[in-house]
Amino acid sequence: MTDCQKVTQGIGMDIKGRLEFILLRDKAGLSFEHVAALTGLSDRQIRRYEDLTETGCDPSRLVLEKLRSVSAPKPVVVPFQPASEAASGFTFIDLFAGIGGLRAPFQEIGGKCIFTSEWDRFSQKTYADNFPDDPFEHPIHGDIRPFAREPWRVPEHDVLLAGFPCQPFSIAGVSKKNALGRPHGFLCDTQGTLFYDLAKILDHHRPSAFLLENVKNLENHDGGRTFDTIMHVLEVELGYKVQYRVISSRPWVPQRRERIFIVGFREEAAFDFDQLEIPSGRQPVLGDVLETNVPAKYTLTEHLWNYLKGYKEKHRSAGNGFGYSLFGPDDVTRTLSARYYKDGSEILVAQPGGRPRRLTPRECSRLMGFDEPQGEKFKILVSDTQAYRQFGNAVVVPVVRAVAALMKPHIVSPVELPVAAEREQVALCG
Repeated sequence: MTDCQKVTQGIGMDIKGRLEFILLRDKAGLSFEHVAALTGLSDRQIRRYEDLTETGCDPSRLVLEKLRSVSAPKPVVVPFQPASEAASGFTFIDLFAGIGGLRAPFQEIGGKCIFTSEWDRFSQKTYADNFPDDPFEHPIHGDIRPFAREPWRVPEHDVLLAGFPCQPFSIAGVSKKNALGRPHGFLCDTQGTLFYDLAKILDHHRPSAFLLENVKNLENHDGGRTFDTIMHVLEVELGYKVQYRVISSRPWVPQRRERIFIVGFREEAAFDFDQLEIPSGRQPVLGDVLETNVPAKYTLTEHLWNYLKGYKEKHRSAGNGFGYSLFGPDDVTRTLSARYYKDGSEILVAQPGGRPRRLTPRECSRLMGFDEPQGEKFKILVSDTQAYRQFGNAVVVPVVRAVAALMKPHIVSPVELPVAAEREQVALCG
C-alpha cells in the first residue's frame, strides 16, 4: 500500500489526488513556487490544490506524474562532484539559508553552493533574486525535514552551512533513558527539533567542515542544556573537532549585534578562533550607511510618534528602560530585529526639526553588510515588511566573511589531499 493509499483509505475519491499532491510535494521538498515552475501553473493554483476545503480543484494526472518523477527515490539526487573537479574549489550546502548571508562569503573564498534549504517563501524569493541558480538543477528546497528523513537526497559536499533555529531538547526524556539503562543519542535527545534534522545530514555525509550560526543566548538557552546537548552531539557522537565564539558585529558595521558561531572539522585542523582578524582603526557609524532624499513614508506618523513617546515615558516613570531608541549619524545602533516592520522603535533615525524615521530597507541591507556602506547592489524586490523581517533574521555578512577567511586554509587543503595523492600515484605508475 502506498503512502497516499494509507492516508486516503476511507476518504472519498474527490480529494485523493490532492492528498497525494501534498505528500509528493513534501517528499520532494519543493516550495509552491518551484512546483509552479515545474508544472507551468500559477502559484495560486498550486496553493488551491492543498486547500482540502475547496471543491472542484484537483491536480491533473500530468501534474501528479511530474511530482512523482521528482520525488521518486534515487541512490543520489545530485551526483557527487569531487572538490578538485568543481570549478569553485570546494562544495557546500546552505541550510536554513534565509537570504544568503552565509552563502555569499563562502562563494567569495571559492566555494560552490550545490544545495539550498529555506522554508519561508519570501526569503526564497530574495535568495533567488540574488543567487540566480538554475531552478531545476539547484532549486531552493523548502522544509528540511524530508531530506533529514532521506539524507542521501542531499548531495555530497565538503562544507555544511546552517543558521539553525534554537529549540529546547527533551532532557527529561534523556534522564529517563539513563535511569532505565537504555542507550540514547542525538536520535533521541534532539528528536523533533530542527537541530536533529541538521545532525542527521551531518551524520550521513560527514563533510570536511561545518559552520553553524545562532543567537548569542544559545549558550544559556534552557539553562545551558540546549548548548550542552548540541556540543555533545557534534563532538562526542559525530566526532567533530569543534570551536565556538561569540562575535560582535561592531567592528564591521554600525550595529551592536552578537552572534555565536560554531565551527567544526572532521579531521584535526590548526584552526584557531582566537586568530580571527578584527578590523582596526576607525569604526563605522550610522551616517556611513544612511541614504539621502529618503521618501516621506519612512517618517513616523504623528500618532505613532506620540504613542512611542508616551510608552517610553510610562516605563521610565516605573524605572524601566523600555521604549524607542533614537540614533544620529555618529551613533551605533542596537540590534536590528525581525520585528522592525512593526514600528521601527528599536532603531529610529533622528531628523532635526521633525519626527524621526525608520531605516529604509536599503539602509538595513547596508547595516547588515549585504551592501557596502553606500552600495545598492543587493536586490530587494519584496515588500518593506518582508525586507525588514529578512534583514532582522539575517547574519552580518562581513562577520561571516572574516570567519570564512579563517576557515579557508583548513577547508581547501583537506579536500585537495586525496586528489594530490592520486596524481602522485599516477606519476609513480607512469
